[in-house]
Amino acid sequence: MSDNPLRDAIAEAIKDNKVILFMKGTPEQPMCGFSARAAGALQETGVAFAAVDILPDPRIRQELSAISNWPTTPQLFIDGELVGGSDIVLEMFESGELHEALGLDRPAAAPEAPAVPQATPAQPAPLGIENNLS
Repeated sequence: MSDNPLRDAIAEAIKDNKVILFMKGTPEQPMCGFSARAAGALQETGVAFAAVDILPDPRIRQELSAISNWPTTPQLFIDGELVGGSDIVLEMFESGELHEALGLDRPAAAPEAPAVPQATPAQPAPLGIENNLS
């Protein structure tokens, strides 16, 4: 453990979850199109994944970027390794590489990119969501 408990908690979450997506909002209520596309691609594979909303505490984004050396979100980690952001996740999804990285068979036909939900006015996050990283 370091003298930075938030960074330690983020690193622990990455280590403890086979697939984890750090995003703006939640998979059910993404707060940006990039996060919506990355979460949608993961959901299309059918694999269970953990998600962390970086919006409630700006320190999460700062500490995450310090760990990953990746400046933007979303950020997808598989088996503790950074895969990349939205564009990389979508390219991997469309080529079948994401399926393989998740331990799935590559689809016989190239899957279509998941539809991006229509923009809705920003609403506060639901009160029931717990962020255990702060």
